Amino acid sequence: MIIIIILIDHINTSPGTTANIKQIVLGRCYDYITMVKPSYRFKCEEIWHEFEDTVIRKTRCNVKDKDYERMFHAASQTPPCNKLLFWSKTRQHIQSNLVTQSYWTLENTLVGYMFKDLIWCGQQGRDRGFDFQSCPEWSTCVSHPVYSLWKQASQNFAAAACGNITVLLNGSNENAFNRNSMFGSVELDSLNPKMVSHVHINVVPNSEGPFVESCSKGSILKLIGVLQTRGFQWSCTDSGVYVY
Repeated sequence: MIIIIILIDHINTSPGTTANIKQIVLGRCYDYITMVKPSYRFKCEEIWHEFEDTVIRKTRCNVKDKDYERMFHAASQTPPCNKLLFWSKTRQHIQSNLVTQSYWTLENTLVGYMFKDLIWCGQQGRDRGFDFQSCPEWSTCVSHPVYSLWKQASQNFAAAACGNITVLLNGSNENAFNRNSMFGSVELDSLNPKMVSHVHINVVPNSEGPFVESCSKGSILKLIGVLQTRGFQWSCTDSGVYVY
């Protein structure tokens, strides 16, 4: 019986907080304000303090998106109009230089730049600090500290969208538009039709194919339906291997 309990706990946990997370986050913050977006001025130490305070003062499975409010206030940023790009399952495409130079994704914001690909959680019990041994899986957590931060970041990013925006979806997936994805469940509902004048959907396959969905079939039609219902002007393009 004891062995079973240990195995279950092992299944429900993932690697612990990223080693040297403070140095990484602060280093990225200083890099952002000196090299990436030097026109912005942020207090990196303050942002880190608000982040750390949020995570270690809550139980590891109960960090809600709104708990990061003070951190996001310290890292407040207004993205430019007509340049925002939302994506789902198309990471290989947004990593191309042409996309990153032409558009703003969530990863182009300060918070996105600072916390990309990192893991974190607080320790169980009274001990304060980060747990570097193991963190819970997202699926076993009511309010996972990593998921909650990205949820709030996504909501803020979408709520600030203005002018023309682009949505990049993977046509090699049968469910290219997924209502349970971060775009489908958070960003789409946070877009303001009074601020967003046009939504352009770009459907692209993986470099190795196949092209399963398009503007005229599959889940893309569901996305178009949502946009129409909410009063957005929209267009859709089926692309080749590359986006632009």
